[in-house]
Amino acid sequence: MVEKAIIDLLYKLADDLLILGHRNSEWTGLGPLLEEDIAFSSMAQDKIGQSLEFYKILHQAGESDPDTLAFLRNADLFHNCQFVELPNAEYDFSLIRHFLFDMAEIIRFEMLSNSSIEIIAQAASKFKGEIKYHVMHAESWIQQLGSATEDSINRLQKSLDYALPYALGIFEESKYEEVLINEKVFGGEKALKEQWEPRIREILETTSLVLPNFENLIPVYGGRYGDHTEHLQLLVDEMSEVFKVDPKADW
Repeated sequence: MVEKAIIDLLYKLADDLLILGHRNSEWTGLGPLLEEDIAFSSMAQDKIGQSLEFYKILHQAGESDPDTLAFLRNADLFHNCQFVELPNAEYDFSLIRHFLFDMAEIIRFEMLSNSSIEIIAQAASKFKGEIKYHVMHAESWIQQLGSATEDSINRLQKSLDYALPYALGIFEESKYEEVLINEKVFGGEKALKEQWEPRIREILETTSLVLPNFENLIPVYGGRYGDHTEHLQLLVDEMSEVFKVDPKADW
């Protein structure tokens, strides 16, 4: 049971990072500013590299090789939350998603750096050092644009209102939640969410943005166990094009 719980956790970690990494890469050449073009490309590279490490750990645990896991599964076999697969839309949505997701991810890595599974703890310790720059980037732009013009504030608020139910899907609990907690593999999604909410609230309170009341929201669950939007299969097909042409191509 512990082994199944660990594998379930690793798929969730890897798939979130791979899919959002690909979405971030779609800003390459299209960013509203050159520095944002570079920033999103850099964050995409980090996330895809992090996903590869977790796929390697899965392979060591007896799952298929990283190329097969990343490029040869259909959408219904992915464990990512629906939030990361949504199309980028305008920059305001991508920025809000970046802020909400990466704030959760750095807390996740902080928690996992104390995991009883040494190989996961080592990877998390490394990655929390990388993602802190993602968080700094997100906070900076949220604070700037969330306190700038009426247009920028309205755009961000609209995206925040739309995104938050999907963002709550990040914290969909595992089938093996109790096992992960009891075996000290991971402290659990509830504990993660309890740390995440005050952190994002603290940042948003420095802006003109208003955090919706969580009690009035219905979290978008299902992605962890194969229930995805129509967007994911299209993304997976696009993501696997190079591999299908040249299976020997490196990440």
